[in-house]
Amino acid sequence: MHDIGVVMSCAQWAGSSCAVLLARAEIEDIGWDIYAGKMHSDATVNFQLNSHLSTLANIHKIYHTLNRLNLTEDVGQDDHQTGLHSCSSTEYCSKVMPPRKKRRPAAGDDLTAKKSRHDGLYRKYESSRLKTEEDLFSNKRCLDWFYEYAGTDDVVGPEGMEKFCEDIGVEPENVVMLVLAWKLDAQNMGYFTLQEWLKGMTSLQCHSTEKLRDSLDYLRSLLNEPANFKLIYRYAFDFAREKDQRSLDINTAKCMLGLLLGKVWPLFPVFHQFLEQSKYKVINKDQWCNVLEFSRTINLDLSNYDEDGAWPVLLDEFVEWYKEKRIP
Repeated sequence: MHDIGVVMSCAQWAGSSCAVLLARAEIEDIGWDIYAGKMHSDATVNFQLNSHLSTLANIHKIYHTLNRLNLTEDVGQDDHQTGLHSCSSTEYCSKVMPPRKKRRPAAGDDLTAKKSRHDGLYRKYESSRLKTEEDLFSNKRCLDWFYEYAGTDDVVGPEGMEKFCEDIGVEPENVVMLVLAWKLDAQNMGYFTLQEWLKGMTSLQCHSTEKLRDSLDYLRSLLNEPANFKLIYRYAFDFAREKDQRSLDINTAKCMLGLLLGKVWPLFPVFHQFLEQSKYKVINKDQWCNVLEFSRTINLDLSNYDEDGAWPVLLDEFVEWYKEKRIP
C-alpha cells in the first residue's frame, strides 16, 4: 500500500508517462556530460553523480511500477543515437484527447432547415397542382372559349367559324374540320351550336385553342382506322346536304368525295371525270355509301367487278364508261 501511494504521488508530479521519460532522458544526459569531463571538481562530481544516480534509480523504479500498473503507454520508437524514448506533443495529444464531436445544430438552425425543406415541398406541390389544374377540363373555360367566336349568339356562324379556323391554323376545307364536326356531331355545315360545342369539346377534353391544336394530330389519325373512316364518310353525306333535301347535289358530292377519297383511292380522278360528264345532278345516300365500298373492294383494273351484283346503276355506268375509255 505504501508503494502504491508513492507511485500515485509520483504520477501526479510527473503529469504523464511521457513526462517521466523526458525526466529520465534529461538525467541521463547529465550523466553523459559528467563522464565527458565537463565537471572539474572530483568531489563535486562524486556528490552530483551519486545524487543523480539515486534520483535516476528512483525514477526508474517508479516508471517500472507504473508500467506494471498499466499507467504508461508505449510512446514512440527508440532513439538510435541515445537509446532514449521520445514523445511528441502531437502523438501525446492524439492519445489523450478524446475525438471531436460534430456540433449539433442549434434550435434556430434546425427550424430554418425544416422551413426551407417545407418551402421547397410546397413550391413543388403548388407547381404540380397548377399543372394538374391546367390539364383538367374546365366547363367554364370551354364556355368562354365558345363565346369568343359566337359573340352574343348561341351558335358559331360563318364569320366566327372563319376566325376559329384561323386561330387553330387549319383551312376550312381541310378534312380535319370534317372530323372535328363529326366529333361535335354538328348538324349543319359551317355552324357549331353551343350544345354541340360543349358536348364535342368535353369528349375531346379541349377548353382552349392550345388544347385543340394539340389534338389535331389525334383527329387526323382517326381517318386511318377503317371503322372510324366509314363512320365519318357516312356522316359527311348528312352533314353536307341541305336539310330539306334527301340527296346531295352533284357539285357538293364531288367536293366531299375529293376530300375523303382523293388521296386514298387511285381511281378517284377517273371517277371524278365520269361525274363531270354524266347526267347526274344529285347523289342519294345509297349511291354515296356504295362508292366507298367500291373503292375498297374492286381492283384498279376492274377485273373483279360483277355486273350482275347489287351495285347501283351509277357504278355500272362508270365501269362501262371506263372500259370504253381504255379501248384504243
